[in-house]
Amino acid sequence: MRRRPESSSTAPDTSAKKSSGTSKTDEEAKLNHGIQIRTARRSGFTWLTLFAVIVYSSWAVYQYQYENLPVPLTAEQAGKRGFSEVAAMKHVKALTELGPHTIGSDAIELALQYVLAELENIKKTAHWEVDVEVDLFHVNVGATRLDSGMFVDRTIIYSDLDHIVLRMLPKYAPEARENAILVSSHIDTVFSTEGAGDCSSCVSVMLELARGISQWAHGFKNAVIFLFNTGEEEGLSGAHSFITQHPWSTTIRMAIDLEAMGIGGKSAIFQAGPHPLAVETFASVAKYPSGNIIFQDIFSSGVIKSATDFQVYREVAGLSGLDFVYADHGAVYHTKNDKLKLLKSGSLQHLGENMLAFLLQIATSSHLSKANATVDDVQSSHDTAVYYDILGQYMVIYRQRFANMLHSSVILQSLLIWTTSLLMGGSTAAVSLAFSCLSNILMWIFSISFSVLAAFILPLISSSPLPYLSIPWLVLGLFAAPAFLGALTGQHLGYLVLKRYLSNVYAKRKQLSPAIQADLIKLETERWLFKAGSLQWLVLLVIGTYYKIGSSYLALVWLVPPAFAYGLLEATLTPGRLPKPLKLATLWMGLAIPILVSAGQFIKLTTVIIGLSVRFIRHPGGTPEWLPSVGLSLFIAAVICLTLVYLLSYIHLSGAKTSIVLSTCILFALSLAVVFSGIIPPFTEETARAVNVVHVVDTTGGIGEKPNSYISLFSFTPGKFTKEVEEIKEGFVCGRHNTIDYVTFSVKYGCLTYDGTEEGWDESNIPTLDVVKDINGDKRITQVKIDTKRSIRWFLAINTEEIEDFTFNVGLEELVAADGKRSIDGCHTIQASGGKNAPTKFELTLFWLQNSTRRSDKMVQSEQRPLLRIRTDLPGVVTPKVETVLEKLPPWYSLFGKSTSPHTLSFLSSLPIDF
Repeated sequence: MRRRPESSSTAPDTSAKKSSGTSKTDEEAKLNHGIQIRTARRSGFTWLTLFAVIVYSSWAVYQYQYENLPVPLTAEQAGKRGFSEVAAMKHVKALTELGPHTIGSDAIELALQYVLAELENIKKTAHWEVDVEVDLFHVNVGATRLDSGMFVDRTIIYSDLDHIVLRMLPKYAPEARENAILVSSHIDTVFSTEGAGDCSSCVSVMLELARGISQWAHGFKNAVIFLFNTGEEEGLSGAHSFITQHPWSTTIRMAIDLEAMGIGGKSAIFQAGPHPLAVETFASVAKYPSGNIIFQDIFSSGVIKSATDFQVYREVAGLSGLDFVYADHGAVYHTKNDKLKLLKSGSLQHLGENMLAFLLQIATSSHLSKANATVDDVQSSHDTAVYYDILGQYMVIYRQRFANMLHSSVILQSLLIWTTSLLMGGSTAAVSLAFSCLSNILMWIFSISFSVLAAFILPLISSSPLPYLSIPWLVLGLFAAPAFLGALTGQHLGYLVLKRYLSNVYAKRKQLSPAIQADLIKLETERWLFKAGSLQWLVLLVIGTYYKIGSSYLALVWLVPPAFAYGLLEATLTPGRLPKPLKLATLWMGLAIPILVSAGQFIKLTTVIIGLSVRFIRHPGGTPEWLPSVGLSLFIAAVICLTLVYLLSYIHLSGAKTSIVLSTCILFALSLAVVFSGIIPPFTEETARAVNVVHVVDTTGGIGEKPNSYISLFSFTPGKFTKEVEEIKEGFVCGRHNTIDYVTFSVKYGCLTYDGTEEGWDESNIPTLDVVKDINGDKRITQVKIDTKRSIRWFLAINTEEIEDFTFNVGLEELVAADGKRSIDGCHTIQASGGKNAPTKFELTLFWLQNSTRRSDKMVQSEQRPLLRIRTDLPGVVTPKVETVLEKLPPWYSLFGKSTSPHTLSFLSSLPIDF
C-alpha cells in the first residue's frame, strides 16, 4: 500500500538504496516495494503550545464554573417578589458588627433580636392572603447522640437555647400546614470570628428569601418554614432541639440546610437526598445550578472531619433534602478573616436566586410527601441521584438505577471490544497489553514518588511546611511539575520495555526491512499506551459501579470520549492495517468533553484541600508536619496520572521530550526558589495561621495539690513557633515535653509559659467531681456529682475501659439513659453547652465492667487513664496574660474556634480510677 513519505528515515527502499549506497537483495526490494511508514513530527514548540492550551482551557472552565457570579440586584431591581443581594448584605453587615456571637453571650441575644425584628417587618408587609407565623422557641434542655460522623463517640447536651421559627402558608388553604419545607441555618458563631460567611451570609439570604416568599405563598400547596437556630457550632444542638421538640417539626417533609466552610463564592449542593426529588427539582429550575456528587461522596467517606445540621435532619428525622455550602477561601474558616470584606460580590445573589426558584417550584408541588421516604428505603431501592453541573449553567442528573445500567452497558461493551482484540491479536496482543499496564503502573509509581519527594523537601527549605497557602497556584510548580515529570518518566520506561518486546516479535518477521520495522514498532507502542489509558478508567468504572459510587461518572466521562475518538479517527477511518502516528485530532476530540465536565471540579477540589490544610491537625503535634503536603501531592499526582495518560502517550515519538522535561524542571526549580527565598510568605493577614492561646488551670495532678496555671499556645496548622516565640518574648518554651490533654484532643507540640499566670482566674471556678455513692454488689455502681461552677461549656471524658455504661441526670430528669454507648480510643465524651441560664450541676451514674477492679498500686495508678476527665471553659473571659500574648501575636495569626477547641480560659480536672 502507498504511504506519503515524511522523513528521510522512512524513504522508499529504492531511495534508501541511493542515499546510503547499501545494496539490498532483489527479494528484499520486492517485499518492501511501496511500503512507507509515516512517522510523527511533533516539535517542542507545538507541544508546549498544546500544554499551554490545555492548562488555559482547564483554568477557563474553572473560572467560568466557579468564579462567574451574577450581578447583585438592588431592592428596586429585584422588586417585591425577587431577591436582592444589596438588601441581604445589609443584614450581613448588621450581624457582623455585633462581633462573635456564641451561645450564652450578649451578642447572640442581640443577633436574635435583630432577626426577630426583621421577621416581624416581613409579617407586616406580607401578601394579604399569606399567613405568617413567627415563633421565638426556647429549649430548656436536651441530649443527642448521632450514629455517624465526627460526633459518633459522644453525647451532646444542650440547654437554654433560643431559636426563631417562621412559617408561611396560604391563608385559605389550611391543609398546606401538614406538609412543609424546612429552610434552616444557624445564627451563632464560634468565639474567634464575626462569622460573615459562617453563617451570617446564610441567615441574610434566608431573611431576604422570606421577604420574597411572603409575596408568593398565597399560591402554595405546602408551607415553608424558616429556622434560624442557635447551637450549631456546639454540636448541631439547634437543629436537634428543633426537630425533636418543636410542634411544627412533625409536618416537615423536606429539609434544606444552608452552610459555609469558607466565605462566599458559589453556594453549591454539598449533600443531596437520599430521595432525589429535591435535587431533581433544583436542577430543573435553578438559574445558576451548582453542585457535584463528588463532594457528597468525599464528605460521607469521613475524609472531611466536619458536620452540618443536614446530618440531624437526615439521620434523626429521616428527611431528604439539600445541603448547600459556601466553600471559597476555606483557609479563613472559623478565623478572624471570616469577615464582610472578603465576601465576594454576587455570592448572595447566586444562592438567593437559586433558592427562590427552587422554593417557588417545590412549594407548589403535589409530590412533597414522596420525599419523606426513609433513608433505608430509598438507598435499598438504588433510587438516589447522581448529579453534577456543567460550567455552572446546566445540571446533569439521573437516578442511581439508570447509572448502574449505563455503566454496566459501557463496561460490557468495553470488555467485549478488549476480548475481541486480544483474541484476534493472539499472544502478542496479550503480552503487549500486559506491558502497557506495566507502563501505567510505572507512571503511577514515579509520579507519586516525585511529587511526594517534593512534599518532603518543603519543610527543609521553608519556614512553614505549607508555603503555598497564601498563593495556592504555587502547587503547580511544587507538586504538579514533579508529578508530571514522574508520570512521563514512568510511562517512558514502560514504553521502552514494550518497544523492546515488539522488536523481538517483529525480528521474527522477514517481510519488512529493519528500518520499516523500527518505525512500525514505535507507532504500535504508541497506540498501545493510548489504549492502556482507557483501561485504567475502565477499572475505576468497574469498581465505582460495583460499590455504587456516584462519582464514578467521572470514569465514564474519561473513558467513552477518548475511546470513541480513537475508534472513529484511528481505527474506522484508517484504510490500511499498518499503524500510523496518532492524530492530534484524536487527542482534541477525546479530551474536549472530559475537560469541559471535570477540569473545574479537579481544580476546585485542589483549592478545598489547600484550605483544609490550615486546620488539618486533629491533635497538634500528633501528626508529621509534612503530612498535609504529602496528601495534597498524592491527590495531584493521581489527577495527573488519570487525566494526562492519553496526552503522555503522544510525547514519546515527538521531538519535544527534551523541551518538555526542561520546561517542567525550570518550573519546579523556580517554585522551590520562591519558597526558599521567602519572597511569598506562607501566611498573610487574610490567610492566617489558626492558633489557640489558652490560660489553663490544671488540677489533674492529684487531689489536694495546688492548681497548675500556665498559658498554652498551640496550632491546628502544621509548623513550629520558633521565630514567633522569640518575637513575643513572654517566657514561652516550645516542644513536645509536656502533652496537654484537653479531653477532646491532646496537644503534643506546643508552647508553655508560667510567667504571670496567677491573675485573672479564681479557684472557686475549678470544676468538681465528687463521688457520693460507690456500691460494690453483683455490679459495681458509682454515683458522681458534677459541678461546673460558672462554666456553661464543658467536656467530660468517661473511661470505657472501666465503665460499661452510664446515666446522666439534670436535676430529677434522666437526660441520658443507660442504652449502650460508642467509644473511640477507650473513651466516650459528653459535650455540653448552653445559654446564660444553663444548669451547672449534674449527676452521673457509672456502671462498671464486670472485670474491672480497683487498683491501688501507685505506680500502676500513675500510668492509668483517669476514670473521668473534665474541661470547663469560661467563654468571653480573657486573663491579663492571655491579652498580652494576643496583642503580640503576628497579624498573620488568628484564634481558631470549633466545637471541641477551648476558649481563652479553661479548667482541667479529673477523677482517678482509685478514688
